[in-house]
Amino acid sequence: MPVLLPITTLVFSFTTSSSQLLPPSASTPALIQRARERFGSKHSMHLGVNCGGRLGTNVIAVDGEFPSFLPKEVKEIKDPFARTLAQRIQRLPVKVGFSDSCIMSSCVKPRFQHDTDPVVLLHCFDSSCLEWRCTYPLLEDAALETWAIDILGWGFSDLDFLPAMRHPKDIIFTRCFGKITSWMLLWRTHIKRPMILVGPSLGAAVAIDFAINFPEAVDKLILINASVYAEGTGLLTKLPKFLAYAGVSLLKSLPLRLYANLLAFDDIPLSKCFDWANVGRLHCLLPWWEDATVNYMLSGGYNVVNQIKQVNKKVLVIWGECDNIVNSKLAMRLHGELPDASVHQIPDCGHLPHVEKPEIVARLIADFARPGAPKEEQEPIVLNSVDGKNTFLFNVLRVENA
Repeated sequence: MPVLLPITTLVFSFTTSSSQLLPPSASTPALIQRARERFGSKHSMHLGVNCGGRLGTNVIAVDGEFPSFLPKEVKEIKDPFARTLAQRIQRLPVKVGFSDSCIMSSCVKPRFQHDTDPVVLLHCFDSSCLEWRCTYPLLEDAALETWAIDILGWGFSDLDFLPAMRHPKDIIFTRCFGKITSWMLLWRTHIKRPMILVGPSLGAAVAIDFAINFPEAVDKLILINASVYAEGTGLLTKLPKFLAYAGVSLLKSLPLRLYANLLAFDDIPLSKCFDWANVGRLHCLLPWWEDATVNYMLSGGYNVVNQIKQVNKKVLVIWGECDNIVNSKLAMRLHGELPDASVHQIPDCGHLPHVEKPEIVARLIADFARPGAPKEEQEPIVLNSVDGKNTFLFNVLRVENA
């Protein structure tokens, strides 16, 4: 057992794997009501044969039920945001060039489409689209066409097809180039327009890598508490496979997930902490998760340090000032290295602003995504006050209307 401690420490040191699903610090009735109204409508189940000849389920069956491809443990989750968003997860067929099969790629698909650029949400390391459960309904309320995408190898995409392919699955889509390639295929098949790409934590590295390799697919970038200066998975690449699998087993364990939540946030009731941990590890219960995660770790992971200065897109950097995972000073470094970026810091907020402060993040995304947005400038604005005390004072994006 002692040898597993450094493995777990290394894994946790460059990820936020189990702390990504904290509900807002204050339970806002209006926010909950809007989410329930937004997610409450019934859906029909669409069954069809995908391009690989396999039967695929794209949408949930009826109101209150979950897609059949989710682990059965989803029914035990109590968090209303997680439950409602989970009911909307779909698997979309994505054709891969070297096979007759399709990747059944999981995501939350928007209810409506516009002619304007869609907002596409990535997630953190070893996470899923469920981490956007609190912010997603607010973005839809803002009339934004919003997609929440699972990065292949994590989330709820179907990797069961990989062993039958001509290429071994430890080379294909569980490694970094494969992740962005499969993501590009999904964009080309289903989204088809330049997008505002949003990446939190390690998802920011995925977003930068994608924007550099496929610039035609990205209009703007939003990076949230970006983990972009870690040079890959480091020493984990040198682990024997049996130790890597042992470390990954710890990564999905409930005790480690509970510890991560307690480390990242203060004063969490134990009952809620258990529920959040179960949401955070739900995707780990799929049968291919261990193989995919080990292959990612041993492949070296993401290292985009040398790509940051090459980003030629307009970038919004959002940062929670009380981040205990990634030093908030790196926000200023990132701002200095990006050619065209603005930074907005959120006080009293940790590593995951889109989870802790969803209304603030949704407002910033909506303002930044607005088509033809005019000149921007930073100005301190008081969003809220209690008994004369400013509680949310931070730099926000002010749009000057002509």
